[in-house]
Amino acid sequence: MKPIDSDKLYCDGRHYDAQHTDVYGDLSFYSAQAQRFGDPILELACGTGRLTIPLAREGYDITGLDISVGMLKTAKEKAEKEGLHISWIYADCRNFDIAKKFNLIFIPFNSFAHIHDRESFEALCNCVKKHLSQKGHFIIDIFNPDLRILTSDSDKRFSVADYPDPYGKGNVSITESNVYDRSTQINHVIWYYHIGNLEEYSVELNMRIYYPEELQTMLYYNGLEIVDRFGDWDESAFLSDSQRHIVVCKKKI
Repeated sequence: MKPIDSDKLYCDGRHYDAQHTDVYGDLSFYSAQAQRFGDPILELACGTGRLTIPLAREGYDITGLDISVGMLKTAKEKAEKEGLHISWIYADCRNFDIAKKFNLIFIPFNSFAHIHDRESFEALCNCVKKHLSQKGHFIIDIFNPDLRILTSDSDKRFSVADYPDPYGKGNVSITESNVYDRSTQINHVIWYYHIGNLEEYSVELNMRIYYPEELQTMLYYNGLEIVDRFGDWDESAFLSDSQRHIVVCKKKI
């Protein structure tokens, strides 16, 4: 298996939270799925608890798992401030063992794109199946590939985000460029950070592109049956021009 290569990108939970203050639409979606399938719930790639904490606040028994020490540190601090008792697990989502079964497991907000190769895909699916209850469901939320973005001019930079630096160093501006490798289906993205008047630095973000039929087939041959597909967090139908590909599946009988 290829290693998860996102350490530099997700090393600082406070920066992550400051950058993603405008992401909120998926919470209502996962709240609805939690009501639909019940707890206990396991969130893979939980990060700073952006979803984990609000779901715990709603009263759900939820566990957050992530491979980033920095992200989990921020998540724990936020949960402790609210007096929420959440199990946080430092682990690789391709190799974990929890003495518990879950009615809902989900991996949100494109985190599945960090699963780059077949061996990693198979290992993650095996872990998920091992931890799903008999009636459990697994949800993947990932990009619906857009060739216009993948084939954009690699010599140009495009705006990603602007936000106040959480450490008071001024404004943070992020731009990106990308090169898509059709042979591996990896989109090699470079994020360029400008913080105040400091020098620019860059971070590599490598995202595996999963085409819709490919993802369905890979799940099927790894023992997972699709029961629903959505094109966005509002549970709209999955169509050609949908920005997202949200897959709800369960273990094949």
